Amino acid sequence: MKAPQAKKIEKILEIHGDRRTDNYFWLNERENPEVITYLEEENAYEELMMKDTEVFQEELFEEMKARYKKDDESLPYFFNGYWYIVRYEEGKEYPIFCRKHKSLENTEEIIIDVNILAEGETYFEVGSVAVSPNNELVSFSSDNVSRRIYTINFKNLITGKVFSDQILNTTGKAVWANDNEHVFYIRKDESLRAFQVYRHKLGTDSSEDILIFHEDDDTFDVNVFKTKSMEYIFLASSSTISDEHRFIPSDNVFAEWKIIQPRIDDLEYSVEHYEDEFYIITNADDATNFKIVKTKIDHCGMDNWVDVIPHRAEVLLEGFEIFRDYLVLEEREEGLLQIKIIDEKTQESYYLPFSDPTYTTYIGINMEFDTEVLRYGYTSLTQPSSTYEYNMKEKTTLLLKQQEVLGGKFVPENYISERVWAESRDGETRIPISLVYHKDTPKSADTPLLLYGYGSYGHTVDASFSNVRLSILDRGFIYAIAHIRGGEYLGREWYEEGKMLFKKNTFFDFIDAGKYLTQENYTSSGHLYAMGGSAGGLLVGAVVNYEPQLFNGIVAQVPFVDVVTTMLDETIPLTTGEYDEWGNPNDKEYYQYMKDYSPYDNIEAKDYPHMLITTGLHDSQVQYWEPAKWTAKLRELKTDDNLLLFKTDMSSGHGGASGRFESLKEDALEYAFLFKLENIKK
Repeated sequence: MKAPQAKKIEKILEIHGDRRTDNYFWLNERENPEVITYLEEENAYEELMMKDTEVFQEELFEEMKARYKKDDESLPYFFNGYWYIVRYEEGKEYPIFCRKHKSLENTEEIIIDVNILAEGETYFEVGSVAVSPNNELVSFSSDNVSRRIYTINFKNLITGKVFSDQILNTTGKAVWANDNEHVFYIRKDESLRAFQVYRHKLGTDSSEDILIFHEDDDTFDVNVFKTKSMEYIFLASSSTISDEHRFIPSDNVFAEWKIIQPRIDDLEYSVEHYEDEFYIITNADDATNFKIVKTKIDHCGMDNWVDVIPHRAEVLLEGFEIFRDYLVLEEREEGLLQIKIIDEKTQESYYLPFSDPTYTTYIGINMEFDTEVLRYGYTSLTQPSSTYEYNMKEKTTLLLKQQEVLGGKFVPENYISERVWAESRDGETRIPISLVYHKDTPKSADTPLLLYGYGSYGHTVDASFSNVRLSILDRGFIYAIAHIRGGEYLGREWYEEGKMLFKKNTFFDFIDAGKYLTQENYTSSGHLYAMGGSAGGLLVGAVVNYEPQLFNGIVAQVPFVDVVTTMLDETIPLTTGEYDEWGNPNDKEYYQYMKDYSPYDNIEAKDYPHMLITTGLHDSQVQYWEPAKWTAKLRELKTDDNLLLFKTDMSSGHGGASGRFESLKEDALEYAFLFKLENIKK
């Protein structure tokens, strides 16, 4: 079978006196039968080219699936008189949301069985489940298309009756007022931006809902939430670099919304409540790595903010949790997360001890104020995810639950993790890399290594355990994460140096990390592979234009590769809200900079590595046509005979397949592709 080649229809795109020719622009016509035919042809070609791996894919899938407990359940947490649990039953793909009154010994009550809701659906996801303050009602939201557009429904937990109320086109989140009859929710506009907050009264038609807030600025989106104290409902309006919060008492839905601090460019803040004060984490007063302040509820503008935890240049403050007698901080120093406990009575402070060279930790679900117990999570590249209970008074630790790895083969001591630092091309920057490999895997020029990266939005990919990853580690792969600029691994400046007009640092850091790993004999270019998804797909797409010979193959998952065209189209979801991340190409300087690195715009007639590119037809984050166009143009121009495979999931979106185990088939395909390339080398 010959590789598909999409037809060319010339489309001239012109701005700032610059003309671009896009011969595959027409692939954005989702309803065009020729587009669907092309996608199906690519799927057939991918299936044919990978047919020799089908048995291996099934072996990988069953192996991955076998490591998971089939009847697993979440760690129970107590809230408002009930223990809440999410569990799975053997042979079923979807979760069951349950609760038990007061004691875990009491009879289980099923709130929502998603398996029943998902019957007959090719895709199904529950967005959120929220129980009313009186414990008698529940809201739940669902998406059966994978566009992250949710429908909210309501159920009476006493009678089991589902109400006729149905709210379409929402973010999925619903926040109950304390009167047990009103909820607040968020609608999306045509570009899928969360832009309006409504109030709904249970038992009424959604057409009668009251618009509470409309965000006019298309670079902002909105959120609504309840404080941990349950005393206030907050409405947050946020862009990448600015926030504005307003609030009302939870027991008075008709109250006037009060603003904490009106929006100011480059002022970020988020709020939590305790007694008669708000605690706020913010970058005010040049606190680049953030600080914590507090203010009285009645006088909450920033003129009244008083420092609680001052800014520290060397420590990124990522989050906090308030208890009656303790303040707990999530801090990141030299890339590693730490949990700091502060005794508010004695002002004694200390850090919880962690020993792995690279890991992640986080504050868990802590719903109660008046407690001495902190729940936190911990995981590393060699240690499965664990939840601990730490008594802040007694300073004792109890393991509550650890992710089980079934199959009888996994022993943490059989794996080695490292953190190394690569020098960047500027001679001043050091790039952290986390690695894991089986103790029997040698470091050599013949050792395959998969390098993963993301590097955007300040999102940090921390070192965490993966059940799935064991399938390549046990077969001789080294796995590495490049903590490149664009994330916040080394603080806020690490992010700032990898966005806007500094975006190329992200790509060069990844390349320099790859070169370091070959120079240090972890692997060689003939066995080095790159993987990234979404903005990480942009990363690997840019990297193979700059340094195609560095990698033997890449896996680009739902890749954002047509940067200029997408960022010029304000009708595409998320575009306007992304200007603070990438820049606005309506400005000539940003246009030219984007054009210089955009993977689609920089494809040349040259050799490229082997590639597996994936997408979802209903993707709301990165539209399917970006990887489709990228594939078509690569097919036209590349001068090598390397594999170029493109697979579209015709029933899913940005997150891939729904269901607990279906997504493992995607992992199995990607891993089989990597091993196929290794066999080609041999």
